[in-house]
Amino acid sequence: MKIQKVTENKKQYLSLLLLADEQESLIDGYLDRGMMYVLVDVDDNAICECVVTDEGNGVLEIQSIATAPAFHGKGYGRAMIEFLIQTYRGQFSVLRVGTGDSPLTIPFYEACGFVRAYVIPGYFLTHYDHPIYEAGVLLVDKIYLEKTLS
Repeated sequence: MKIQKVTENKKQYLSLLLLADEQESLIDGYLDRGMMYVLVDVDDNAICECVVTDEGNGVLEIQSIATAPAFHGKGYGRAMIEFLIQTYRGQFSVLRVGTGDSPLTIPFYEACGFVRAYVIPGYFLTHYDHPIYEAGVLLVDKIYLEKTLS
């Protein structure tokens, strides 16, 4: 397995991107300005993707991170986050992620050492053109979590 930076033709990974963010127009809003990484197997098949953006003031934000369903629970998402920490420690002070208040994603980030920072109420109701459900839960608020990179 290896993690490689993607600098062009990022949309070739749209199927993975849509696992993290169901609305392509929102992906389009950060994809070009983001730094994209893909974890691939020995045959160069993409297993996990991540897009991060520089939000200023020392904040690096995960805009998208997703692992192909067949590879869930095998540590690839955690490996991607560890890669980000190692790559950007010293360049940024905080790694931030915004997600739905889901019983699947919040525990994952907390297990990776993130702590809740703040909430944007009603985000999913106003930014998406359809209801978003995860693990049977309607996502309403966007929960931001942060991890110090020092």
